Amino acid sequence: MFDRTQDARVRAAAFEWLSGQVAIHGDVLQRGILAQGFIVDGNRIPLVGPQGIFKPRVLSDAPLTITTAPEGPYDDAFGTDGLLRYRYRGTNRDHPDNRGLCFAMERRLPLIYFHGIVPGKYVATWPVFVVKDNPTQLFFSVAVDDATHMGLSADQDQAHGVVSEDSMTRRAYITAGVRQRLHQRAFRERVLDAYRHQCSFCRLRHEELLDAAHIIGDTEPMGEPVVRNGLSLCKLHHAAFDSHFLGLRPDYVLEVRRDILQEHDGPTLVHAIQALHGASITLPRQPSQQPSRELLEIRYERFRQFPS
Repeated sequence: MFDRTQDARVRAAAFEWLSGQVAIHGDVLQRGILAQGFIVDGNRIPLVGPQGIFKPRVLSDAPLTITTAPEGPYDDAFGTDGLLRYRYRGTNRDHPDNRGLCFAMERRLPLIYFHGIVPGKYVATWPVFVVKDNPTQLFFSVAVDDATHMGLSADQDQAHGVVSEDSMTRRAYITAGVRQRLHQRAFRERVLDAYRHQCSFCRLRHEELLDAAHIIGDTEPMGEPVVRNGLSLCKLHHAAFDSHFLGLRPDYVLEVRRDILQEHDGPTLVHAIQALHGASITLPRQPSQQPSRELLEIRYERFRQFPS
């Protein structure tokens, strides 16, 4: 028989533990941390397992987490309704994992969603709720909510209740924001991985000081969040690149704007900016990840037109 009190205790402990890990490590978490998990009543509770739908042994009926691998076998994506589509395990609706998610939907149980962005790294989002079962298309619709709507009170059994229109509107809005955040985190991690976690202009390796810079801005038609539209830059060179102090030619050679090159200032300008004039940048090893020459041509033309 379903023990809502025990279930709520475990989920609340998981959410609290995850909040602490994000405070320590940021919202991109290593799989090893998630696999190690936390302890409740002397029981170690991992948050991920071999399969994407994961229920630790201390829970009897519903999973605690769902996970999308970066290169996983399932077509997990956001649908046209703005909600996450999470694929069934296999094609049998009666598989225990799929039944577990149906149970979570019926009982409105909050889960944790781990979005794999690069191998071994995940962005955690919670609480998420299974809001619809789509058996003919073999996927569940999943919405994100905020922490004030977890519904973990033991005396608040909402089984088979109706989700209000206001709740669905709120969840759709929050889910859209999470989708954007996931894209941003994935872009950063993939770009930094491609450039071996160093600034492509100066080779600084302190990851806390590195950004994934867009060649073409993400609000523009060609500004897709893909590695070929990105550069790994330290915060100084990211700002200098965006301010057109520096231009990058399609042959991967840097130019310093004429007025900046002729300016007299302290050692930071001399060594960190002016010294880059004519230098080649550090590139990803894989040609398929190197900056698009077409996009660089567009960006370089803007640099050339900037007053100097």
